[in-house]
Amino acid sequence: MLVLILSVVVLLVIGGCVCVYWSARGDAPRWARGVAKATLLGSELTRSASRNSRSQQGGGDD
Repeated sequence: MLVLILSVVVLLVIGGCVCVYWSARGDAPRWARGVAKATLLGSELTRSASRNSRSQQGGGDD
């Protein structure tokens, strides 16, 4: 069951990346541009959450 869930997540990520590429080329339909925006937003949210969790851990590299 876990493998199935992870497979679906991987397929969604790959599909999002394809839509971002397609949208960057400029010839994507409206739905693909929407998927690309959602993918980029999810990426930014994940990146900011990762930064926040690292800064809350103390970052003892000073």
